Amino acid sequence: MSVEYWQWILVIGSSLLLFFLSPLAKNASEFFKATHRKKAPNALMLTGSLIISWIFAKSITNAANLGLDYGIVGGVAYAGYYLSFAVAGLIIYKIRVKGGFSSIHEFLTTKFGKGAVALFSILICIRLFNEVWSNTIVIGTYFGDQGTQAYYWSILIFTALTLAYALKGGLSSSIFTDVIQMGLFAILLSVILGVIFTAEDFTIKDAATSGTWSLDLGLNLFFAALIQSFSYPFHDPVLTDRGFLSSPKVTRRSFIMASILGAICIIMFSIIGVYAQSEGFKGQAAVEVGKAFGVVILLVINFIMITSAASTLDSTFSSFSKLLAVDLNLGNTLKFGRLAMIAVAILGTIPVFLDAEILSATTISGTMVIGLTPVFLFWNIKVPKLSFYLSVCCGLVFGFLLVFGWFPEALKFSTGKYADLLWINVWGILCCMMLYMLPKWIKN
Repeated sequence: MSVEYWQWILVIGSSLLLFFLSPLAKNASEFFKATHRKKAPNALMLTGSLIISWIFAKSITNAANLGLDYGIVGGVAYAGYYLSFAVAGLIIYKIRVKGGFSSIHEFLTTKFGKGAVALFSILICIRLFNEVWSNTIVIGTYFGDQGTQAYYWSILIFTALTLAYALKGGLSSSIFTDVIQMGLFAILLSVILGVIFTAEDFTIKDAATSGTWSLDLGLNLFFAALIQSFSYPFHDPVLTDRGFLSSPKVTRRSFIMASILGAICIIMFSIIGVYAQSEGFKGQAAVEVGKAFGVVILLVINFIMITSAASTLDSTFSSFSKLLAVDLNLGNTLKFGRLAMIAVAILGTIPVFLDAEILSATTISGTMVIGLTPVFLFWNIKVPKLSFYLSVCCGLVFGFLLVFGWFPEALKFSTGKYADLLWINVWGILCCMMLYMLPKWIKN
């Protein structure tokens, strides 16, 4: 059979297996809060779920391509985003223990009012909407070129199959299947790296010493990722929802472990790109390496993409459902939660049939949400409600400066592909913090 037939078998077979293994949610608590027999997820389940929910298809594709472009420096740079887990874990722990809040929305409502929650909810709705098509598109490219029937059908079938088991158990299904998907990811990645390191003329030392540790060759992205890690996690309900499921101490430990292990996973996956660089490959690193090692390894890489995309997609469905039903209190019932999942699956798939690149100008990027940094970093400092709007809107302005390339050259102190990203974030974060504190200073 051809590679395409095996890919269909992997997509359909893995999805059906997860559907039959996935728990059936019988009440709202199981569907929205992932309780099982009135017990919250333990540290192992929560850590695995956190890691795999962020190692999504687009993420590991980026990691491999950065390895191709910059060597191991590119992988380390991208892994910088995984500081987000540690930041979110520590701040959510304090919000829960010292502040007594049971969700991000409760915290924002109490401190800044319903208007702030509405603005915040719009940001995360756009984030979740974009998560659907941006991950399924990666799956489609393994079945055919963009615009072909195979491309469209693979996306539609993959989305429908993932939606099916998400509808069955909600967040309970998402957490349960995440553990299975994390195990598969670890095994498959080990197989790929084992093949790469047994190839001629490529060693661990070659991977570790690849690249140049300079700003213009990867470190621009690394420092930008570290800066964004203080705001980026809080506009991602896939991550923050998991911060309120288990006890505060279990949650804090799980988030810190996920930060370390997630970064390691991304760096390890970037080695695929490093190998591609050493062989002089061009294009999509993971695809080219898969082709170079034959059908079996190509299918293994495809299966990793399927596994990681499914884990992110089911988490996106459950987080959107919880956002509308619980956080915004529009209908805390199983029926409403499942209808919300169906709605985001349909709406999130529409861009697949358009020119998805058009949406790049409106995607809420990590830069656009840097205004959330002082909101959560200084969560216990009492400030006027105006502070929230000044900081968040300032972040949006800097995000649009990045999107449209309007940032002055004089304010950049390095060169290279990600220089704009780094310095817009540096100046943006300083402006956001000053504007956040300004109403308090004026009041005093």
